[in-house]
Amino acid sequence: MFSAQQDLAGLPLLLEKEVITLAAAGFTKPIQLLEHFPRRYEDRRCFDRFPIQASPNAVCLTGIVIDAAMRRFGVGRGFYEAIILDGSGGVFGSGKITCRWFNMPFIQKVVASGQEVIVYGKVKDVNGRLIIDHPEFETIKNEGDQSIHLERIVPIYKNISGISQRRLREIIHLLLHQIDPSSSAALYEVDPSSPRAKAFWKVHFPDSMEDAKSARTQFALEEFFHLQLNVVWRRSRYGEKMGRVLGKKTTYLKQFYTSLPFDLTNAQKRSIKEILADMRTERPMNRLLQGDVGSGKTFVAMAAMLLAIDSGCQAALMAPTQILAEQHYITFRRWLGPLGIRIGLRTGNREEEMQTEPQIIIGTHALLYDSVTFRDLGFVVVDEQHKFGVAQRAALICQGEIPDVLVMTATPIPRTLTMTIYGDLDVSLLDEKPPGRSKIITAVRISPKQTDITKFIKDQLAERRQAYLVYPLVEESEILKAESATEAFEKWKKRLSGYSVGLIHGRLRPEEKETVMSRFRNGEISALVSTTVIEVGVDVPNASVMILHHAERFGLAQLHQLRGRIGRGGHKGYCILLTDGKSPEALEKLRILEQSSDGFEIAEADLKLRGPGDVLGVVQSGLSDIRFVDFLSDLTLLREARAIADLVIGEDPHLNGIHQNLRTLVQNSDNQHALPSTA
Repeated sequence: MFSAQQDLAGLPLLLEKEVITLAAAGFTKPIQLLEHFPRRYEDRRCFDRFPIQASPNAVCLTGIVIDAAMRRFGVGRGFYEAIILDGSGGVFGSGKITCRWFNMPFIQKVVASGQEVIVYGKVKDVNGRLIIDHPEFETIKNEGDQSIHLERIVPIYKNISGISQRRLREIIHLLLHQIDPSSSAALYEVDPSSPRAKAFWKVHFPDSMEDAKSARTQFALEEFFHLQLNVVWRRSRYGEKMGRVLGKKTTYLKQFYTSLPFDLTNAQKRSIKEILADMRTERPMNRLLQGDVGSGKTFVAMAAMLLAIDSGCQAALMAPTQILAEQHYITFRRWLGPLGIRIGLRTGNREEEMQTEPQIIIGTHALLYDSVTFRDLGFVVVDEQHKFGVAQRAALICQGEIPDVLVMTATPIPRTLTMTIYGDLDVSLLDEKPPGRSKIITAVRISPKQTDITKFIKDQLAERRQAYLVYPLVEESEILKAESATEAFEKWKKRLSGYSVGLIHGRLRPEEKETVMSRFRNGEISALVSTTVIEVGVDVPNASVMILHHAERFGLAQLHQLRGRIGRGGHKGYCILLTDGKSPEALEKLRILEQSSDGFEIAEADLKLRGPGDVLGVVQSGLSDIRFVDFLSDLTLLREARAIADLVIGEDPHLNGIHQNLRTLVQNSDNQHALPSTA
């Protein structure tokens, strides 16, 4: 028996070249291989039947290679082709399937006529032939012990370059037999009835699919416990800090309420009360304001900042883009200027100087520079906070002395991700929309006639409305077959002759983008050809039409954000999703948006379709290394993980007693607990 924590180099079951190969892939200890969990399983007790037609679902087949050869087309281009005959002994007939590997000449050294193979992939119909392109495969050997490779539920792992699936399976099987179970025990057993060593066996070599699911659930709970322990730890440490009491005076807030020509929604009032209650305690506020597109987060932020400056300190709002920062600056001046509030702006290329010190400073990353000095920063708002890194948020917060912090997002986040990523924040939810928001009609159109699209847009422009024409690319791409904004701009100028057409994208200089947006806001531009640079915060009340080209290339939540740019001025909005209709999965995604305007419902669907890393941004979300992303929609499991974490911190608040061994899991949080979220 040996330890799961010792070096692989000292184990006799590995060849020297295997140790080197594994080390290059980041595996230096047995425990790291045991935690290289299967990404799926193949039930090799009963293979799929050879198909008779194409199918969107992957199949697992076993058969004999009856012909294999390189096929050439063009200069220096080709593919390796293997024809596989049903190996079921005639039980299901004599079906055949063709497998192809493009630009992978080494495959001919591995797959040859006469071999028995297992292949896995999706079957498509190519000119009447059933084809699997780039299937996963494994050759079957007749010698030796086949018990872990055949006639059982077999684990399939993420590839490790230089180690075959078969050999990796053998190595892990040998490790499980020879490792001391106590050396692979968990720092905290989340399920005492199933020790970790036993769960390793069940997850790698299950006797049933139920066993595999049970073990995966246990390891997911363990992983989520580690995440939640950090969340509870940060929340506990932050709660120990002493801030200052703000919000006792409400003079500005009352003047603000009186000046508004409309009433705030109940959700906005509730959120302001929650923020005010936080500000009036000595514990520094650490709150997330979450709301759908158009729910009125900006007015809540205004109210909170007024409470802060009424207490004598400054407030700052940091936005991720110059367009959004300047939009906020215009909005704040419109509503707070008449109250005598001094508002400053600081972006990379623009600074609005004031004769007297600003009470509210709005800006981009430029607020982090040394040239920006705050007299007494007591309140910080971070807008679209997931677009900032941890260090950037910390840099702004550290310019004050333990300020109250409000982070905002217009991207609805599923409850499970809110618990996982923002569990150390108090949450205020805006679940109502202010009156005056018009209905937006959303429709999917498959390859419509260009003349029909142009006529529809012209009809809307004739009624003095404005339109966004959104494209996924800035310029033409050799890789992606999609029209770009730059190409389309020239075409739309001709199609919409008589109307002014503008172009905006992320590669323009900040001053160029602001010039275009100002002209669009002022009505000088009727139709704006754009990329997703207008996704967040752009507010042009007269814009009522959005045509999204190649809509299948955008994420669901992103499409919902873009849709939120129209219908903001009381006019009926039209959001048209254009697609070629070739992908059933893409159509299914777009139909969700067509049928729902609920951002949280859409966010849940987006999570299932794309996973949390893509939904939130892998780096910013902190989910880049998470193994069990498929369990992140399991609210019950996350709550169980949170309950265990609460119990542990309740028993040992500083992890220096009975749970001191868990301190290593939170040590990276020690220097970050002043942040609004360290995820």
